[in-house]
Amino acid sequence: MARSDRKVFTVGKRRLSVSSLDKVLYPETGTTKADVMHYYLSVAEVLLPQLAGRPVTRKRWVDGVGTQEDPGEVFFRKDLEDSAPDWITTGRIVHSHRANNYPLATEPAVLAWFAQVAALELHTPQWRFGRNGQPRNPDRMVLDLDPGEGVGLAECAEVARWCHEVLDGMGLEAHPVTSGSKGIHLYAALDGTHNSEQVSAVARELARALEADHPDLVISTMKRASRAGRVFLDWSQNNASKTTVAPYSLRGRVRPTVAAPRSWEELADPDLAQLDLHQVLERVAEGIDPLAALGLDAGEQADAGASPAAVDRLETYRSMRDPERTAEPVPAEAPVERDLGADELPSFVIQEHHASSLHWDFRLEHSGVLVSWAVPKGPPLEHDTNRLAVMTEDHPLEYGTFEGTIAKGEYGAGEVSIWDAGVYEREKWREGKEVIAVLHGRPDGGLGGVPRRFALIQATGMGSERNWLVRLTDEQPDADQAPGADDTPGPDPAPKPAAEKAPSTRSGTRRAGRRKATPGFTVADLPAAMLATSGTPEQVRQSVAAGEDWAFEMKWDGYRVVAGVRTAGGGEEDHVPDEDQPGQGAAVVLASRNGKELTAAFPAALELADLLTGEAAERGGAVLDGELVALDARGRPDFGLLQAALGDGPNTDEEGHPIELRYIVFDLLQLGPPGGPESAQRSLLRTPWAERRALLTEVLGDGGEAVSVPPAHTGTLAQAERASRELGLEGVVAKRADAVYLPGQRGQAWVKLKTQRHQEVVVIGAREGRGGRSGGIGSLLVAVPDEDGQLRYAGRVGTGFSAAQLRDIEKTLRRIERRTPPVDDVPAADRSDAWWVTAKRVGEVALAGRTRDGRLRQAAWRGWRPDKAPGEVRWEL
Repeated sequence: MARSDRKVFTVGKRRLSVSSLDKVLYPETGTTKADVMHYYLSVAEVLLPQLAGRPVTRKRWVDGVGTQEDPGEVFFRKDLEDSAPDWITTGRIVHSHRANNYPLATEPAVLAWFAQVAALELHTPQWRFGRNGQPRNPDRMVLDLDPGEGVGLAECAEVARWCHEVLDGMGLEAHPVTSGSKGIHLYAALDGTHNSEQVSAVARELARALEADHPDLVISTMKRASRAGRVFLDWSQNNASKTTVAPYSLRGRVRPTVAAPRSWEELADPDLAQLDLHQVLERVAEGIDPLAALGLDAGEQADAGASPAAVDRLETYRSMRDPERTAEPVPAEAPVERDLGADELPSFVIQEHHASSLHWDFRLEHSGVLVSWAVPKGPPLEHDTNRLAVMTEDHPLEYGTFEGTIAKGEYGAGEVSIWDAGVYEREKWREGKEVIAVLHGRPDGGLGGVPRRFALIQATGMGSERNWLVRLTDEQPDADQAPGADDTPGPDPAPKPAAEKAPSTRSGTRRAGRRKATPGFTVADLPAAMLATSGTPEQVRQSVAAGEDWAFEMKWDGYRVVAGVRTAGGGEEDHVPDEDQPGQGAAVVLASRNGKELTAAFPAALELADLLTGEAAERGGAVLDGELVALDARGRPDFGLLQAALGDGPNTDEEGHPIELRYIVFDLLQLGPPGGPESAQRSLLRTPWAERRALLTEVLGDGGEAVSVPPAHTGTLAQAERASRELGLEGVVAKRADAVYLPGQRGQAWVKLKTQRHQEVVVIGAREGRGGRSGGIGSLLVAVPDEDGQLRYAGRVGTGFSAAQLRDIEKTLRRIERRTPPVDDVPAADRSDAWWVTAKRVGEVALAGRTRDGRLRQAAWRGWRPDKAPGEVRWEL
């Protein structure tokens, strides 16, 4: 039913439907939605140059900001609303576990739309999208001056002047903006030649230097407890993933204040105060725009707001090739999507590429280019085979006919030949996530002259957003479904890629002999594990006191593992069970938190298929979350034993006894087997934790011999912590009872509280041993990324090793040895007898704490963490 108060206005060349213009969004001042819309349209000429080309994150107060006593509800919005007009263009950002399509503010009508949905605050990063749709290097540096308790805007202005002097000495002109909240933002234009990490490093050193010069008034660390009486100089806004409220944006305060650009003369005024929308409107009407130098002109704004159709998808391809030196086609113009007729299909090509390493280039026509993947082992021609496919840069359509030699010294140097080519039917194309296509190749091509249906699925759990998996789908088209096919028998299949395995026998006719059932799913079908956030007991106790319902589980000292289970008879119809084995047709696949398959390391996990009961058994399987641990002689998890059990050596402890592994299950993510028909699956990801935990007990009971389901602790946090210490465990994980499951994300509803101090570290080198360790490693040199992700030296680890461990560690590290240290802040005393390695291996240490200069104190080695990547490591103390 249409709203009676809905009206249609023309803004520029757009028609915009708006409603509830008399709705009060700022109760204290009576400011309405109409006032907000009028403000944003009135400042569009100065605001749009600041927003142009930047993804806009919005803070929305749908029911208004409320009052001091009763603040209104606010929520962040990244993706463009489904209800938004289709003329609002977007920019896509692919994050580690998801992708978001952010609106781009290209014209006043977009600002009016923001006002319509009560998006009062507009936040942007310090970079803009390029014409290729990818983020550019930052074009500005931002310093956020945030006053602590007992100081105010005057003190912020004093610190701003000190920053101004330093930036001026660096050749950077600083522009102040009173934030509309409590402090001041400083902006300095950059030329775009440095990336976000480099800019962040400079901003951090500037902040540290000012703190050293003015310790009584400036602080550069994030610790809120230390900010009283001082101004926090927040340099972290320069991180590529961080945003700052945009200049000229309203603020969601009790009054409609604005992030207002100011002059340095204004900052010297002893009566300096934040400005509201009426004051800013007057300034703009008078032509006052102190930040104009940092905005884009009209032509630049048009380029920054280019629609996806105007994006040159070959910019990266072209930048990697010299048309004078390579035989490859290098078109000078941006690609244009072909206008396919009703009976035409897009093209594909698979090229065999003998470069530095043999691989097959899998290319599909889409949006005017050949979207491309490199498949090291070639496209699979049998079921149940997943192949890694690494997404590469888009290629021009002309590349579909390219064969020849790429000259030595050029990118991709080597021989290229067409393995197969033709057209394909596009069944599904989810940008950056999933592609399903039926390929119709040549009669004598590598696909065997028959249509093949492939699925390509992004596998972010394998360490990079560029990593995909390609597999031949279980359901394949008939040969006579190929375009132009008739009743003439086709040729015999062409030879397979050199790495191809023997043909599969899963065609429905069974060969002589028996074989075990294949899972029918892989780690790619399993969700990434939800992660917990480090916290303090006091934080959890405050939440409990506020009425939130929390439960507590033990923190197990092992590897996080998600398990996919198919019970006997719970898979696809063409699975061939082994008639001589119990639990025929059952299968289990185990995935570590970084997507590594651990199934072979713990075959006893097949017990899960026999343990499932109730709805899980009826649906034929489940997806579970838990921790794989190794138990010592007292039945306690021992991380060192787990390392030994999963290593290359014998699965025994130092006394030669077999190491007992146990899968500790604490969550239920799905009823029904992964990879199976959707009708058999019931996802529980959006089900509250308390309901999932109850269902887990129903379908798995207490576990079995190799599987345990320990109960959650429903008492107090103090009781749970005491139980953890008595059991000799790492600590406690607090979980909010109403929390949903967030695959691959670090949710605030799960909080890890450690009773033992452990820290993940990145190994960067080793020092030569002396005395009893002479001729080997004496200690390891390690680093930990700072809050901005930059690797910083963290000290030495010299204890906790056995002699055998040191030999294995040296063997591992010698394979990645390098000449220079991967960090630049190692003290001279620790450099003298050190050798260095590439910063790619993560370990874990026990420690007593951190020293005043941020180094490890009394650290002891616990073992490698192959389930962790260096970029995931952060200080936990």
